[in-house]
Parts: sequence; C-alpha cells; structure tokens
Amino acid sequence: MATTSRHRAWLLSGPPRPGAPQLYCFPHAGGNPVEYMRWADLLPPVELHVVQLPGRGPRHHEPDGDDIDSLVAALLAETAFGEPQRPYAFFGHSFGALLAYETTRALRDTGRRLPDELVVSAYPAPHLPHTPTDPDQLSDTELLRAVADRHGGIPPEIIDSRLLRALVARPLRTDLRLVAGYRHRPAPPLPVPTTVLAGTGDRLTARALTAWQDHTLEPLSVRMFPGGHFYLREHEARFLTCLQDLLMPLTRRSPDSRPRGMRSARA
Repeated sequence: MATTSRHRAWLLSGPPRPGAPQLYCFPHAGGNPVEYMRWADLLPPVELHVVQLPGRGPRHHEPDGDDIDSLVAALLAETAFGEPQRPYAFFGHSFGALLAYETTRALRDTGRRLPDELVVSAYPAPHLPHTPTDPDQLSDTELLRAVADRHGGIPPEIIDSRLLRALVARPLRTDLRLVAGYRHRPAPPLPVPTTVLAGTGDRLTARALTAWQDHTLEPLSVRMFPGGHFYLREHEARFLTCLQDLLMPLTRRSPDSRPRGMRSARA
C-alpha cells in the first residue's frame, strides 16, 4: 500500500508522480478515504487523491457540512484540481458520484478547468427521484442494519461493536442527510466524457444509469460488473483494470508523463 499523507485539508494523497494525470476519488456515504488510497499502488501511472470531508478522520474536530452546495463551495475554495495544467479525472462511488458531479458543475459555473473524465459509480442520474435511507428516524444500530440490508458493505462485527458502530454511523448519517436534502437544479449538460459503472446485482435500474446521458454532451458509456452495490470490492481486479483503461488516454495526453510499467491489478 502506498504511503499516504495529507494534501491540503481536503485531500488525502498518494505518492507524487510528476507529470502523471491525477485521479480524484469521492468516497461513498460514510466511506473511509483510506480504502480508496489502496489504489495508489495499483494504478502506478496516476497520482491519486481522495477527498476527505470535514467531520471525519484528521478533520473530526470540524463541523459536518450542512448541504452539498456549501460543501462543494468550500472544496473548490481550497483545492486546485489538475494543477499545473495536468490531465485529471473524477471518480465517485454512490454518494461520491453525486458529489463528483456537483463539483464538476461548480467548476464549470466558476469558469475553472473541468476534469477530462467523469466516472460515476452505483448512483442514479441526479435528476431522478431518489429515496435514501432516512438517517434521523433510526438508531445507530438500525441505521447500519438498514444500509447493510440495502447495499451490503457493513460487516456484522461493526454493527455488533458499540465503539465501531458509533465511529461508522456518524459520517454515514451525515452523508445520508446530505443526500436527503439534495435538490437537483436543471443545468446544461457538461462537456465532459462520462462513464457510468455499476453492479448487475445492485438495485439500480437500467434507466437510472442511462439517464446520466442527460448530463453530458458526450456519448455516455455504461459498464456493468458482476456483484452488488460494492462490486468494486467484490471484483476489485476487474474494476481496477476498467479504471486503468479509462485513464489510459489521459496518460498518453501527459507529455511529461513517464509511466512506470502499468500492470493489471490482482485481487
């Protein structure tokens, strides 16, 4: 696993790779950025950064975000994406897909350079009705069980441990509140190539995935994997190979990039 370090308050970053394209990952609701940092060693031609939201990890002393708009505004105010003039891509899983999309919209609205690729995973197109688990009607135990029943991804030992339950439930509850309070505002589609990834065993319909076409001017690509909502854990090697394929054009676009032997990920 790569040695990680803080890069500004908002980013947990892998080892610097001068000249390589940058990949910014937006974790799922309640997700631990460290999980995504594992990819730093598995995607060697890419400089990896993972968005770390306030109220968790080293930022546990900071207040949680009140809504997605203010969260995105704060992120943009303190983060320079793809600098200096390096190709970069966004990847967001589940709640992270919504956050990556809204961040891309905010970059466009403020006249800043857009990502070269937007990869959204396991989340319906943002203009469609979406009913998340209500976080304020459930105890920590009930919340974790409800999310585990719907999406998986939460081991029983976490639910059964009072300490682990509290650690996991707080950021999860915060993120689900952000999703519950989200209201999509119509806007022109983005001039950004967009790829949708999902598991065949997830609850998302084909329409929920293909409707992302409304949000990009480019032809939409949809790629399906065996597995459920966390297909990227269940079939990590296959997922990372797909991600490498999507990022390869950005690597070729970096004149100063010196790839150090891209390899296929191994489970």
